[in-house]
Amino acid sequence: MGAGKTTIGRILARKLGKRFVDSDHEIEARTGATIPWIFEIEGEASFRRREAEVIRDLTAQDGLVLATGGGAVLDPASRAYLKQRGRVVYLRASVNSIMLRTTHDKSRPLLQTADPRKKLEELTAQREPLYREIADLVIDTGRPNVQSMVQTILTQLSALGPAAARTARGSHMPPSNAAASQQANTEPSRIFLNVDLGERSYPITIGAGVLSDPALLERHIAGRKVAIVTNTTVAPLYLERVAAPLRACGRDVLEIILPDGEQFKSWDSLMTIFDALLEHKCDRKTTMVALGGGVIGDLTGYAAASYMRGVPFVQMPTTLLSQVDSSVGGKTGINHPLGKNMIGAFYQPRAVLADTASLDTLAPRELSAGLAEVIKHGAIIDAAFFDWIEANIGKLMARDQHALAHAISRSCEIKAEVVRQDEREGGLRAILNFGHTFGHAIEAGMGYGAWLHGEAVGCGMVMAADLSHRLGLVDAATVARMRALVGAAGLPTVAPDLGTERWLELMEVDKKNEGGAIKFILMKPLGSPNITSAPREQLLATLAACVG
Repeated sequence: MGAGKTTIGRILARKLGKRFVDSDHEIEARTGATIPWIFEIEGEASFRRREAEVIRDLTAQDGLVLATGGGAVLDPASRAYLKQRGRVVYLRASVNSIMLRTTHDKSRPLLQTADPRKKLEELTAQREPLYREIADLVIDTGRPNVQSMVQTILTQLSALGPAAARTARGSHMPPSNAAASQQANTEPSRIFLNVDLGERSYPITIGAGVLSDPALLERHIAGRKVAIVTNTTVAPLYLERVAAPLRACGRDVLEIILPDGEQFKSWDSLMTIFDALLEHKCDRKTTMVALGGGVIGDLTGYAAASYMRGVPFVQMPTTLLSQVDSSVGGKTGINHPLGKNMIGAFYQPRAVLADTASLDTLAPRELSAGLAEVIKHGAIIDAAFFDWIEANIGKLMARDQHALAHAISRSCEIKAEVVRQDEREGGLRAILNFGHTFGHAIEAGMGYGAWLHGEAVGCGMVMAADLSHRLGLVDAATVARMRALVGAAGLPTVAPDLGTERWLELMEVDKKNEGGAIKFILMKPLGSPNITSAPREQLLATLAACVG
């Protein structure tokens, strides 16, 4: 509810040359009563029966764009009709957005409670999995430009194939045969977000099969030459899948394959990229593509920012960590022996294309490393998301596609909003470094590659939670929850013994530090960040408690 289905549906119908129908309006027309009256006199169960009848009847018709009520998905038969007879577009809105749009709307009976926010959170938790189950497309409605959202829907429907070009959400053309019905049920849903940075804005596409859809990448390539940067692990799996369609349409494709590992996020690797670009006579219209995890993304982005003073690049992240964090926001760079990510630039990609199917080939250790960044977003921004992660950590570890899609999209939403407000980390964006001051010290102290970045961040979050408690910002129960969740994600919860002085020395080399004081991102409370320094006594106590 409140996602804009009616507004967007009307525009979509007009552009597609179809008839628009709102299922709630159809119910009112059939009964001669308003929705609030039906709820009050007959009850919700009766309303749902009427709604199911309307969905059944309307989905049997041709040439419609149908806006359903938010609760239509609760009926299994309605879900089946929607999925089998048309394309389903899920307009996703955050609880905060819905609250703003519905606060003074008395026509929504489910929100006429003492605590509408709590009710919305309950409805979201109940319905979100069902929306994703049947959706062909998931569109973030956080952007204010309705026309832009409509155009995104039209573009993505067209990319799904002929059936999508004929139909939209609830525009239900019954499939001509069983194969068409089966195709409608198996095609993956996609989620479309946007990083709103004015002229540097760019889209994020999330979903299974993204790497196998050349049109998604092709539209972001202007010049004839394309340089794909990847590594020895990813190249055998996905390089040809990305490169072959580009060559088939006349692009000159350069493949740059680097060794795999954090230790290769270095000056030597950057020079290897530059050498290949220059030898291949790449010009300013060359588009660079980062195909891999965070190391490849950071290296390619920095190379793109520097080569000929800037060429376009596209992120195609293949690890969970890069999909939920490093591919979004424009941070690029390399490591230095004295500090992680100390050399780099802010440089935004043209697009982020994240294929959730690539996570099927991800090593368990890499999957856990990515979950650290997912947990981070809940811990410092969204307590309800943290609760959801706790409840669904088993599904995430088992690589449940719906759970992973939600974790990735919510993480990207959170990061995109923070980046929108503070692109170059002048203040707010620093909160995304929760757990990183301790984590970066672990990485540097152990030697890059000994611990994965996500493993170090996971342990660092436990340490940051402990320090938060020692400073009186959170209670002991919050520390226990953090430690338990990090452990359940398969991440270390005990820090390595680097020696106290070495720990302090490494933490002093941090981009957040000012005037020699170590700055920490802590929680106050869970779901809210606090940037502060810590008295030496409390910091030493945290090290003593968390180091094994």
